[in-house]
Amino acid sequence: MEKIQHTNVQVRELKLHVAEIGSGPKVVLFFHGFPEIWYTWRHQMVAVANKGYRAIAFDHRGYGLSEQPAEPEKATLLDLVDDAVALLDSLGIDKAFIVGKDFGALSAYRLGVLHPEWVSAIITLGTPFIQPGPSVVQNHPLPEGFYISRWQEPGRAEADFGRFDVKTVIRNIYILFSRSEIPIAAADQEIMDLVDPATPLPPWFSEEDLSVYASLYEKSGFCFALQVPYRKLKVDRSLIDPKVSAPSLLIVGEKDYSLKMPGVNNYIRTGAMKHLVPDLDIKFIEEGTHFMHEQFPEQVNQLIIAFLGKHGA
Repeated sequence: MEKIQHTNVQVRELKLHVAEIGSGPKVVLFFHGFPEIWYTWRHQMVAVANKGYRAIAFDHRGYGLSEQPAEPEKATLLDLVDDAVALLDSLGIDKAFIVGKDFGALSAYRLGVLHPEWVSAIITLGTPFIQPGPSVVQNHPLPEGFYISRWQEPGRAEADFGRFDVKTVIRNIYILFSRSEIPIAAADQEIMDLVDPATPLPPWFSEEDLSVYASLYEKSGFCFALQVPYRKLKVDRSLIDPKVSAPSLLIVGEKDYSLKMPGVNNYIRTGAMKHLVPDLDIKFIEEGTHFMHEQFPEQVNQLIIAFLGKHGA
């Protein structure tokens, strides 16, 4: 990881923390999710750089070492899309392969819809493309303790997280989201209470990794992350023509809890997603969880590199 270079790049009104490795005209831009940060892509960045690509990952605005926006309550996922375009422009890049996970996948797809001229192809992990707008997350079929419902409630997650130090919050979320069941708290519980303090970290996520994550979130805190994406999912504007024209790859972990979200598994497996993403490949990793790119980096890297090679001419 010592070869990864770090800079701060002025993007619109903010300075974003950017990590980069590799060189050349073929660029791969990575969008992280939550509770992740640029570092979540460490394995993939090195792998694609070794194949001749320029790998770039950045902390989203309000996350990690990137600056906080002046009015975070007004930010949406579309700000992250606009940031990505401005970042590429600032770096003198006119087109890139886009890789996204979790809500980073939502941003990747929106970039493909709104700015197709910037996109060579799209790779997403775990999260399919769903038409933006009020129906993007259907909380009502799930119990009140569903983690997204809890985190959308102003002040609740802040109070829940505030009982612990940053490292413990990250530890708990990594443990919780590595399971195959949707995180749902009982009426008398908070989301952090779902993890026994004695539970070890997943074997593929080290204490050193945890310390890196914690050091970055100690800088930014969690307030912006709770705004974007969680509290802005339902206010994200609908797109007039939501089709993604770029070649796309969706990599799905068979043990990812998000497959149990209402309608998601059926939407992916029946091919319904191809109505929005016509040029789509779907690959499954049998034991993959929500963090399969950290859990099984070699498998994920092989799929990414093969797809880039197929569409990188």
